Amino acid sequence: MDDCSLDEFRRRWQEELAQAQAPRKRRRPEAAERWARRPEVVPGRGEQASGDPALAQGLLEGAGRPPAARATRTEGQDVASRSRSPLAREGAGGGEQLVDQLIRDLNEMNDVPFFDIQLPYELAINIFQYLDRKELGRCAQVSKTWKVIAEDEVLWYRLCQQEGHLPDSSISDYSCWKLIFQECRAKEHMLRTNWKNRKGAVSELEHIPDAVLCDVHSHDGVVIAGYTSGDVRVWDTRTWDYVAPFLESEDEEDEPGMQPNVSFVRINSSLAVAAYEDGFLNIWDLRTGKYPVHRFEHDARIQALALSQDDATVATASAFDVVMLSPSEEGYWQIAAEFEVPKLVQYLEIVPETGRYPVAVAAAGDLMYLLKAEDSARTLLYAHGPPVTCLDVSASQVAFGVQGLGWVYEGSKILVYSLEAGRRLLKLGNVLRDFTCVNLSDSPPNLMVSGNMDGRVRIHDLRSGNIALSLSAHQLGVSAVQMDDWKIVSGGEEGLVSVWDYRTNQKLWEVYSGHPVQHISFSSHSLITANVPYQTVMRNVDLDSFTTHRRHRGLIRAYEFAVDQLAFQSPLPVCRSSCDAMATHYYDLALAFPYNHV
Repeated sequence: MDDCSLDEFRRRWQEELAQAQAPRKRRRPEAAERWARRPEVVPGRGEQASGDPALAQGLLEGAGRPPAARATRTEGQDVASRSRSPLAREGAGGGEQLVDQLIRDLNEMNDVPFFDIQLPYELAINIFQYLDRKELGRCAQVSKTWKVIAEDEVLWYRLCQQEGHLPDSSISDYSCWKLIFQECRAKEHMLRTNWKNRKGAVSELEHIPDAVLCDVHSHDGVVIAGYTSGDVRVWDTRTWDYVAPFLESEDEEDEPGMQPNVSFVRINSSLAVAAYEDGFLNIWDLRTGKYPVHRFEHDARIQALALSQDDATVATASAFDVVMLSPSEEGYWQIAAEFEVPKLVQYLEIVPETGRYPVAVAAAGDLMYLLKAEDSARTLLYAHGPPVTCLDVSASQVAFGVQGLGWVYEGSKILVYSLEAGRRLLKLGNVLRDFTCVNLSDSPPNLMVSGNMDGRVRIHDLRSGNIALSLSAHQLGVSAVQMDDWKIVSGGEEGLVSVWDYRTNQKLWEVYSGHPVQHISFSSHSLITANVPYQTVMRNVDLDSFTTHRRHRGLIRAYEFAVDQLAFQSPLPVCRSSCDAMATHYYDLALAFPYNHV
């Protein structure tokens, strides 16, 4: 390069350097001054040039690096430029060392935190709160400053709350919420694996001798059961050494076994309710003791019973009357509202999250009523159509199945109504057989699962009104069903409990017992199933024969998938009650059951 070319090169680079330096406000003056005073060597000429920074910058351009790219040069590129072969360094001469030094100083100039005093830390947290766990992990690898922000306790506590981990905890309960989040994710993965592979514990809840199971209900791992002997029992399956206490009645003069049969039982976090064949209703407070806190009497048999899952509200239907009971501010139980309907009520549910005044939905034949305790108002939702076959409610909607009219070729359907507007939103399905069960309250958002007499389980998309999935689950009709974000658990009239992964449309496993499955309730780590016989009177049964009695009495099973099977080397029976009638086994549930209840 001659002198004219060098002068032209310097002039052109001086202009580009001025344009590149205009928007930059942060330049270390000591580095700039050092380069302005530093003598530089032009490669290939062996002579010193004046201390003009434009010459060094021109060397960068001559090496194929535009000025816009030098501000984004990383430390890895710096290392790569210094690791060139000795032959290349010798050919380049002292100019290559000059370029390396320039790159190092430029790296120092660009090593400025993204969030500085002009952007407060709280504002950075507000920006990062919109990132998920994967994006936070990527941001933590950018720089030390970003790592501190991406691992802030507020962000990971919020992620735990959003994904449903430790919902009742506060941010001060743990010192490292990122580690807690990772442990919860690992536990969730372990539970899902145990569900799929049937690894865990199964327990048969203790049965009352000489009695037949009438009804079963559960809430958050607490199970209540009523028998033909009039006894009511409660199990807490969340503890290891739990007992099954009897809930006593006030009629102490009655002899054991002389009480009327239990018709219905319901339970929530604080109350247990039982309805009897003679029209009596007992309400127990699980926090105070085993004796009822209130006893109510109807003139006729109780046909339907409902208990609010949120508060202390009980609804009963007897003959043509529907009564709502709730405690006053002083704690005394009273009638909150009473309604009269023209037909007998078959289905009764209490709407959750209604506040101070309870709201119930009652189905009586071909009539559907919305009952509000605030003003004792009775609103007719559905009338003069096919009879209702099943019912379920959520906080804003009610879903119920109606019979089909074969003579006009109109199949069975599920109708979805808005509770606020009181009008129909969707008409789902059009099948030949009747729907036997529907689960709206426990299903994921915008989805609903139903069971039909044709043995199929269907997932309905509430946004489009279409059937998202249809599974041939049972030989007879489906009697109970529940779903979450990845699986379905269904029970059939033939006594089969099936678990499905509906994302892959595959059956994971099944368990058989000899009576219809009348109750299914599961969480992420447990499953409660109840096989309740239709006939509550044992025919030709020798009560001295324990094996014969087992075939007619019904069965309640509790599955726990949070137990790692590797921790138990042998299937040892464990007793969870003071009575020896209950058997508990630890084993791989994928193996055959030790005995069959048929």
